[in-house]
Amino acid sequence: MIKVGVIFGGETVEHEVSIITAVQAMSFMDEKKYEVVPIYISKDRNWYYGNALKEMSSYKDLNEISNIANEVTLTKKGDKFILQKKNGLFNRTLINIDIAFPIVHGKGVEDGSLSGYLETIGIPYVGPSMLGASVGQDKVVQKQIMSASGVPVVDYTWFYDHEYQADEESILKEIKKLGYPVIVKPARLGSSVGITVAHNESEVVESIEEAIKYDEKIVVEAMVRNLKEVDCAVVGNSDNMECSLIGEMLTNNDFLTFEDKYIGNGNGGKKGGAKGGNGGKVVTSGFKIPADLDKQVESDIYKYSKEAFRCLNLSGVTRFDFLVDEKAKKVYVNEPNTIPGCLAFFFFTPKGKKYTKLLDELITTSIKAYKDSKKKVTSFESNVLSTYDGAKGSKSKMQ
Repeated sequence: MIKVGVIFGGETVEHEVSIITAVQAMSFMDEKKYEVVPIYISKDRNWYYGNALKEMSSYKDLNEISNIANEVTLTKKGDKFILQKKNGLFNRTLINIDIAFPIVHGKGVEDGSLSGYLETIGIPYVGPSMLGASVGQDKVVQKQIMSASGVPVVDYTWFYDHEYQADEESILKEIKKLGYPVIVKPARLGSSVGITVAHNESEVVESIEEAIKYDEKIVVEAMVRNLKEVDCAVVGNSDNMECSLIGEMLTNNDFLTFEDKYIGNGNGGKKGGAKGGNGGKVVTSGFKIPADLDKQVESDIYKYSKEAFRCLNLSGVTRFDFLVDEKAKKVYVNEPNTIPGCLAFFFFTPKGKKYTKLLDELITTSIKAYKDSKKKVTSFESNVLSTYDGAKGSKSKMQ
């Protein structure tokens, strides 16, 4: 049986969302194939392991986690990856894991920080590489890459908080060129945290001040007219990728808010989150699946989903947010969610791919990719330091 270390939490404003997604995913994993090992990262960056962490009720008081779980570190010992008890006289091994499954959201964990740590240890893991994760978290860099690859994005401008504080007037002029209304966002957060719509300059100033609370890098985007917001998920890697059905966002707000996505859901990580109805369509967390779209628009969304997945170096499951101008029939990629809430399972369910099967595919694909990567050359047998004579070494010999 494969031991899967599900890692979640972390020092992020999306901490609680990560817990919901992880607990839900753990409950759907195939118990005949996988032994689930919950690994929770607290808001102060301590790691914990314990079977009680599989239950949603364990998180009603986050200060009590240390009383129901062991504080641990993840390390490599020989050819095994182990969770080692952190406190006490002896570093006692509690359990080993075969593969890590990060289910984290937001800056500080989803942005490549965690995947980079896992790569340093050498453990196989599910999801995007450090590069893909870091690019996928930065709304500015991802737009630059997608534009260079022919993937359409909306007009935008961006800046750092210190640049705004030093020359507010110039930045406000650049924003005005986009035309009002605009959307102001922290560049490296998810779950719609810190995002506001501004209809004039005074509102822009207020929105920037709100976004700066969360990130030093800010992006401002033009609003799409005749807007319909839809999403498409992609599962796999550059070698083999599959698109989900397309879902339409259902909200009375200018964009899908944090409350739309999570507060109104109320599933609490339980099975059965997707609800049937509406003529066979699925309504889950503010989505109607499949969306009602023009055939050409639908085709463009599938095409750009795959190209964005490829050019951003992504793997695992990513949900792409799209902005559609229904009148002009133009499609824009808004942003990727490299580890989406609920792992976007409800986009695949109507295709016959249930959550358990999706999780199985994510794990098996990651194991195969890890084995393939081991065939590549990663170091040389020769040691250039064997002939190095320290401080007396000649600089000219290295040229």
